[in-house]
Amino acid sequence: MAGNTTFLTRISGALLFLIGAVLLAGGGYLASLGGSFYYLAAGAAVLISGVLYWRGSRWGEHIYALMLAITLVWAVVESGANPWALAARLFAPAVLAIWLALPWVRRGLHDTGRSALWHSTAGLAAAVVLAVIVFRFVQHENTASVDAPPSPVAAAANPGTDTDWPHYANDLHGKHFAALSQINTQNVDRLEVAWVHNSGDSGKGEATPIKIGNTLYTCTPHGVVFALDPVTGKEKWRNDPRRDISQLTLATCRGVSFYRVPEGTGLCAERIIAGGPGGVLRAMDAASGKPCEDFGTRGEVDLLAGMGEVGPSDYTVNSAPTVVKDVIITGAFVNDNQNADIASGVVRAFDAKTGALRWAWDMGAPDRIGAPEEGETYTRGTANAWTAFAADEELGLVYVPTGNPSPDQYGVNRRPFDEKYGSAIVALNIADGRVRWSYQTTHHDLWDYDVPAQPTLITLPGPNGNRPALLQGTKRGDIFVLDRRTGAEIVPAPETPVPSGAMPGEALSKTQPISEINFLPPPLTEASMWGATPIDQMMCRIAFRQMRYEGPFTPPGLYRTLIYPGATGGIGWSGISVDDDNKIVIANTNDFPVFVQLVPRKDVSATEWVPFPALKTPYVVQIGLFMGPLGIPCLQPPWGQLAAVDLKTGKTMWRREIGTAKDSGPMGIGPGPPLLIGTPNLGGSLTTRGGLVFLSATLDRFIRAFDTSTGRILWQHRLPAGGQSTPMTYMAGGKQYVVMTAGGHALLGTRLGDATIAFRLPD
Repeated sequence: MAGNTTFLTRISGALLFLIGAVLLAGGGYLASLGGSFYYLAAGAAVLISGVLYWRGSRWGEHIYALMLAITLVWAVVESGANPWALAARLFAPAVLAIWLALPWVRRGLHDTGRSALWHSTAGLAAAVVLAVIVFRFVQHENTASVDAPPSPVAAAANPGTDTDWPHYANDLHGKHFAALSQINTQNVDRLEVAWVHNSGDSGKGEATPIKIGNTLYTCTPHGVVFALDPVTGKEKWRNDPRRDISQLTLATCRGVSFYRVPEGTGLCAERIIAGGPGGVLRAMDAASGKPCEDFGTRGEVDLLAGMGEVGPSDYTVNSAPTVVKDVIITGAFVNDNQNADIASGVVRAFDAKTGALRWAWDMGAPDRIGAPEEGETYTRGTANAWTAFAADEELGLVYVPTGNPSPDQYGVNRRPFDEKYGSAIVALNIADGRVRWSYQTTHHDLWDYDVPAQPTLITLPGPNGNRPALLQGTKRGDIFVLDRRTGAEIVPAPETPVPSGAMPGEALSKTQPISEINFLPPPLTEASMWGATPIDQMMCRIAFRQMRYEGPFTPPGLYRTLIYPGATGGIGWSGISVDDDNKIVIANTNDFPVFVQLVPRKDVSATEWVPFPALKTPYVVQIGLFMGPLGIPCLQPPWGQLAAVDLKTGKTMWRREIGTAKDSGPMGIGPGPPLLIGTPNLGGSLTTRGGLVFLSATLDRFIRAFDTSTGRILWQHRLPAGGQSTPMTYMAGGKQYVVMTAGGHALLGTRLGDATIAFRLPD
């Protein structure tokens, strides 16, 4: 019998033996860690099948087919109807079964009978498995899960006459909503490119332009500001700060701001306000781009004044400054996990005409309104405010989302004001910067759960009339709903028990607030692990079992700890958008775990480069994405979703995956299959009166339009680079335009570019 075994049959037997041995060894180790016994059993079956194939026995085929059939049942029981979870468990074994069913492989098996594919037990099992996978993928495409009956979006009686987009989010309330409906659900599929402007700058382009009158204003990662014709995209002027950017590693610009001097005339009567590399605040003439000489020193204010020692990448303004009344209010991004003694997170207000300091909110010096005395600094290492702010001029308040005190994952040395104002929403008086109220979203934050996004201000009906509300998305996926006058909860966010067992000396909170409106993912289990094949999925399961994970808020320590959602999870810097007509919140979310470990400094080589040194503490911080050996996530998809919440009921209208695997091949080698997977995403949504949601944030380089009522994709356009930005819209020349930045994002792995792209309906 063995003498008649063909070469291909023996090669197949050797391959099965090798795969089986790996599964048997890994499965045994996984079982010893308390994990699933499936891989141990499957490994034994595949190994035995390999031996039988080598010997030319048809029982090898039958044992493999039986293993595949049992695997199908196990996969459905463990992963349900998620097509990507099924594919990870079934696709590679089914493809191998197809190979084993080929006539020239089966020819070496004795007593095989007819050699047609459908007369092979392995082939039959493979056909059933692949049919299940294909059926689930077909059923899955372009669907949105509905948790509550959809609320029909009210038809717009007024198509909208707004022509400008004067602030980062259109208004100071952070809604990212436009009362325009020339582009709507009935015609959006006809949208086409109107113009493209290339800046020539590199890096992660995340800007949302603003439009004032007949000019569009935008910026590049390294602080170059452009003025463009809104109809043609033709460049009117550019202002290049021409600074040394060689040591800048995290530079970006998410937008610029506009200020009109009351009764002003001539140069700089209207001005563009922008942050810039090197810690500066700049003012330039809106008509010409020339520096405003009466602002600061030759058009610039030095934001590093009073800061003390600041490294080249320690401090940068990456969000559009808030211009309200006659002041410019700004915080800045302070580099994470570099040093406990790092630049202050002070929030400052400057005179919009002269650049003079009006006030400073330094949480460590609450009684000091102005700059520190000569030889002193703003309190170092405090929580910074790196994202966009919202403002209510009527209440006289600016709403400041804060990050973490430095470093993020080690809080033994935090001070009382760090504990109070870290990872919080702080309402400051516009007039003097004093605190009106604060609300903390994460107590003693050790997970880098900065409040990442601009708050959104809306009006909600209440028992005693309309109630001014503030909505705040978080990296965990909460949407906190507060009374913006007082900070009181409108939607309850009960304090919920969380895991304990932090490092000695940590003042860990026993509870954390969790809003009743949230997109928190379910806790991870071993069954949540994923891979391209059963082997790398098994390796991810082993890694999961080796880490500490006790659910949300598992505190980091000396052993590798899994944080889920990670610091890039939930609702990111782009925040939410709101259909203001219908009180519908649109949120795009990420569900992605990271691992964190504190390593004693004495155990780290003095010559080793450490990205997160956490100087002035006993530890360095190790942080990484939870990825498998093939460079794909260990967590099964979806990783990115888009959802709509009806604020009138607090119920989710729909939730759907966003983004395909088109640009997400294993080991970073593309392309992948153009199937809906729910990719990681960075960037925000635009909502319009036309019943549309625009989003370009996904990994697969598409901008898409969704139906606000149902979540269905109505239009999409392939981009030249990653669209990790937030679209905006305006009217010009009688046409509605939708504009976005396609600049890519190196850390996300999307293609880099330098394009600002406008879309409109054809004539």
